[in-house]
Amino acid sequence: MQWDYFLNQVISHRDALLQGTAITIGVSLSAIVAGTLLGIAIGVAVTYGIKPLRWPARVYIDIIRGTPVLVLVLATFYISSAVGLDLGAFQAGVLALTLFCASHVGEILRGALQALPRGQIEAGRAIGLTFAGIFRHILFPQALRYALPTWITAAVEMVKASTLLSVIGVAELLLTTQQIISNNFLNMQFYLLAGLIYFLIDFAIEQVGRYVGRRLDRPARRTT
Repeated sequence: MQWDYFLNQVISHRDALLQGTAITIGVSLSAIVAGTLLGIAIGVAVTYGIKPLRWPARVYIDIIRGTPVLVLVLATFYISSAVGLDLGAFQAGVLALTLFCASHVGEILRGALQALPRGQIEAGRAIGLTFAGIFRHILFPQALRYALPTWITAAVEMVKASTLLSVIGVAELLLTTQQIISNNFLNMQFYLLAGLIYFLIDFAIEQVGRYVGRRLDRPARRTT
């Protein structure tokens, strides 16, 4: 195995690898943050919204979750240009992953909110809270404990799904790796390196999620 040659190639292409890794992280984090915020709104609309809000949110979740990510990426890229939206490949990719992430977060939050006793809403109203206050101070903190493990899984899936943006020309880590391999033909070594980098990104997300989970559990442990 040509490890000396491989290490020299890694050093020679370190800037491209770092740039591809940075784009992968940027795409993934943008989609996770925007998709989480949009998903919270969708989850609330499905669970507590009036019919004109609840049914469109339900249809959105069912359609987007049932659509393969690759199809969603291609549709977002080509439809956006067809309707006159001036989106580059990066923006279209982030939009596609955001829509996909939001559908999963919306469904995750719906399940968590429906697991809470309905009487808590009446109790919140009895002490004078608005629905926004009830959601912020009572419902969301409890739902977050239920939803966090599944949300971490969804966030990790967004990192994996970012590899599909190579089909529309986003130079994320996988496409950068393939371009480097086309010059030196070190397939196994560079794919292993790319796999290691993806693992480290996902591992970091899981550790952050577990840290947040431990922070959320502290008040509960004090009361037991």
